[in-house]
Amino acid sequence: MKLLRSFAFAFNGWKICFSSEINFRIHMLFTIAALLLSITLKITSAEWLAIIFCIAFVAAMEMTNTAIEKLCDVVQPGIHLAIKKVKDIAAGAVLLAAVCSVVIGSIIFLPKIIILMKSFYK
Repeated sequence: MKLLRSFAFAFNGWKICFSSEINFRIHMLFTIAALLLSITLKITSAEWLAIIFCIAFVAAMEMTNTAIEKLCDVVQPGIHLAIKKVKDIAAGAVLLAAVCSVVIGSIIFLPKIIILMKSFYK
């Protein structure tokens, strides 16, 4: 029963992020796009591993950022310089994960897209 409750709490965390955080929903739209592109372009197993890792890493960072922000808001409801720094650092971690994911996605997808486009112009 404890394990089932743990899963329920975790799924509730996903639900909270999805329903309350626009950035999380944006990341989920990019997730869908990456998955559809991966299927369409028939990426390799190794490329799938990289894409799945990127998706999980960005989502986990966004959820961690959300948790940190919500905790900071409880600890210090008003504006506080140290809390601002904490929130900015957490947001920076999400940005780093997202930028790295875009780079990895570009390395995987762009060559395949270029080949596909060249085949249309022959």
